[in-house]
Amino acid sequence: MKLDFLSSMRIRLTLWYTSVLALVLLIFAVTSYSYLARAARQRTDASLSDTLDSLISTFNTELNDEGQTIEVSAQEAALGLHFHDRQLIIYDAHNQVLVSSSAPSGLASNANWFLAAPVSENLLALTTTAANGRSFSLFAYGQEQFRAVASIVPAKDQSLKFVVVNSLRDENQSLVQTRRAFYIAVPLALLIAAVGGYLLARKSLAPVVSMGEQAAHIGAANLSRRIPVPENNRELGRLAAIFNDLLGRLDKSFAEQKRFMADASHELRTPVAVIVGESEVALSQPRATDEYRDSLSIVNDEGRRLTRLVEDLFTLARADSGEYPLVMTDFYLDESVNESVRSVRSLAAQKGLELLYHAPEIEIAYRGDEAVITRMMMNLLQNAIKFTPANGRIEVGLKLNCANWEISVSDSGEGIPEHARQQVFERFFRVDKVRSRQNILNGSGAGLGLSIAKWAAELHGGKIVLERTGPHGTTFVIYLPLQTDL
Repeated sequence: MKLDFLSSMRIRLTLWYTSVLALVLLIFAVTSYSYLARAARQRTDASLSDTLDSLISTFNTELNDEGQTIEVSAQEAALGLHFHDRQLIIYDAHNQVLVSSSAPSGLASNANWFLAAPVSENLLALTTTAANGRSFSLFAYGQEQFRAVASIVPAKDQSLKFVVVNSLRDENQSLVQTRRAFYIAVPLALLIAAVGGYLLARKSLAPVVSMGEQAAHIGAANLSRRIPVPENNRELGRLAAIFNDLLGRLDKSFAEQKRFMADASHELRTPVAVIVGESEVALSQPRATDEYRDSLSIVNDEGRRLTRLVEDLFTLARADSGEYPLVMTDFYLDESVNESVRSVRSLAAQKGLELLYHAPEIEIAYRGDEAVITRMMMNLLQNAIKFTPANGRIEVGLKLNCANWEISVSDSGEGIPEHARQQVFERFFRVDKVRSRQNILNGSGAGLGLSIAKWAAELHGGKIVLERTGPHGTTFVIYLPLQTDL
């Protein structure tokens, strides 16, 4: 089962830091101890070699004196050198002890300790391997450890075996003290590092905790609040900036949603109120057939407007959620645009408008959702018809422009005011609400046509822009890429 205290980031950072430090200290301690042990062993071997050289040199000097025998020279050489931690032993050619110095410190009560079977076997084996030079060996006797070096020296008609044995008590005690120092220093260092790491992690994460507490108090009612950005911490400052950017997008999204709901409620309330009002008037008292027909006509118009408004709202809702089902097919873009123009000719004729379509000279094969493309064209055309005065002109063009198919819809209306040009693609936005309502045509008249057209273009990887507007008319241009990966 996962421990609860491990869920704290401060604890996990402290444990991670301490674990890494423990590994580093362990490697350092083992490496240092190995180096010290090896260096101590090398110093001991060097000292033993020097002692052996001194013993051999003294023996040769004594032997070269006139009248000195091998036995006397060996005794003079071995007994003339005094060491408290090592013993000098000389064997004859028959592996018999010719002479030995005093025992090392700690074994003074047993001067012939080296004659014990295990020790004797080790020393004689060492002298055997020394036939090819100088040989070292490590062995134990009781609780003590010893280091020995042996060499074979020719003397007159025989070969003597010189052995120097050194007690490792001082060396081992020094290594024991070193281990004890590591046993104390490493845990103490880890404890100090753990406490310091925890305090450092706590201090480092304090701004994060503060940011979390401030973020916890931000809700839908106060999305305008922001998290303070730390000035002396680049990472946390960037995190705070990202949070603030997210809050800004959420605030904008909530504001747009509230405005969308308010506008939708207002637009839905108007046709519903008209329908209810006309039906109440019609039912209040008997009327003539023509009056009933007029009331039903009004109810029908408002019902059609209400239906189109609901359909537009449903389309935008599905578009926002990414659930609109695209039906990708291969079709001819020029034919689709031509059919849209033909569909609105009767509407244009009712206002006496001249509707021109500049068709391309070639057929344009395109892959996309033909229904969505048609709806985009119908919304632009109906918008142009709606805001073009009687006897005006509307021109539609389709041509290739670099890597895009360019569809233009131009009218000879009064243009869009300067203050409204940045809002024409917003939902429920209408430049002149009174005139828009009087020119409903087949649309909802709620200011959703351009929003849906913009969504349809972006759905196919393109875009729609307000190319030109002024007293002589307005031009919207749709850019659709030649290749779409949908």
